[in-house]
Amino acid sequence: MLYAARALWEELGIGPLLRAKMQQNGCQAPHDMALLAMTVHRLARPGSKLACDEQWLADDVYWPEAHALVLEHLYRALDFLLGHIEALEQEIFFRTADLFNADVDLIFWDTTTLYCEIDDEDEDSEQWQARMIPALRKRGHNKEGRDNNPQVVVGLALTRDGLPVRSWVFPGNTADVTTISHLKDDLRGWRLNRCVFVGDSGMFSEANRQRLSRALGRYILAVPMRKVTEVSLDVLTRPGRYRDVAPNLRVKEVYGGEGERRRRDVVCHNRDEAAREQAHRARLLEVVRAELAALDVRQADHPKKACELMASRRFGRYLRMDARGRLSIDTTKVAAEAKYDGKFVVTTNDDTLDAADVALGYRSMTLIEGCFRRMKTTGLQTRPIYHWRSRRIIAHVKLCVLALLLERAAEIRCQQTWRTIRHTLDQ
Repeated sequence: MLYAARALWEELGIGPLLRAKMQQNGCQAPHDMALLAMTVHRLARPGSKLACDEQWLADDVYWPEAHALVLEHLYRALDFLLGHIEALEQEIFFRTADLFNADVDLIFWDTTTLYCEIDDEDEDSEQWQARMIPALRKRGHNKEGRDNNPQVVVGLALTRDGLPVRSWVFPGNTADVTTISHLKDDLRGWRLNRCVFVGDSGMFSEANRQRLSRALGRYILAVPMRKVTEVSLDVLTRPGRYRDVAPNLRVKEVYGGEGERRRRDVVCHNRDEAAREQAHRARLLEVVRAELAALDVRQADHPKKACELMASRRFGRYLRMDARGRLSIDTTKVAAEAKYDGKFVVTTNDDTLDAADVALGYRSMTLIEGCFRRMKTTGLQTRPIYHWRSRRIIAHVKLCVLALLLERAAEIRCQQTWRTIRHTLDQ
């Protein structure tokens, strides 16, 4: 794996760019080799920088020229990476985009949280190389339910093919919607043809849409159908003809409002997903009927058990309770849930995009969700974070994004999953 990753490292221009920066600064330390070592270690056997130095480089790989590396080289290389990251990210992205002929019209954006192995929040900012780095480890809404741990928020922008464009690290109490201004400011001057922001339903609100319009101009957003009344009352019930845009996807357009309040919604329907949801609901209703039948037998436990069923997120949405506290299946609620089978709605303010591009563009959001899974759990194991200094936390995330770039480049080149590629290389 080391030699394949090193070949990609050089082909993507990462190695030459690092060596050029080192030459400009008159650096004699092996920063390029140290960064390559930590990146490949993240791909091969994710672990700490100490594990990379003491185990992986010493025992697991044959790399004679790296035997001179010590732990101090790894930490100094992280500082070097952070010191030049703005220029490196831009140059690496455009070299990668040219190499793979990447489509940069749609920029996918999302944020996630990474928890840290400490008990207390950071209080003070860190001044480093004439820049002020804010205190990062803060408590906030954790997307994995670990609200007790201080955390950082990571933003990631990707192309339609899943190639990283740029990453950001924010304090752990940062709200998603406030990160948009950073995306606009930091990508200004990157010569991207036309950027359309693609976000999930967590970004959907009138205030957020206005902020997106001012900051980025064009957007595609998923609509939380069960929370937006006009979607269920107007969009989903509006008559219209669907047209097929993919083997398992058909779409129709719905326009609503006038003037500045005019909205363009695209209703997407997946027949296979609709059949799966119908079958799942049928099985669930059978369980509900069995529970209701048991209630009729156990009259003494009826009030307490009935309240538990009504409060259940699994069963409560299909039940109703009469004045005597008796439960029954609410056929109106069942029919209302059936309207959503296999459907999702996306809204956009870009009339130049075809409905198929809107639907397929949003469906590609699964790429960024998959990238976050790789970074956090299934591959690169970015979390938990053990670094103490804010600059090292940022450099750690940037290093993991470089590893993600090598993964995606290998997958695009080989047309295989990284798991298959890694298994083949390990042999």
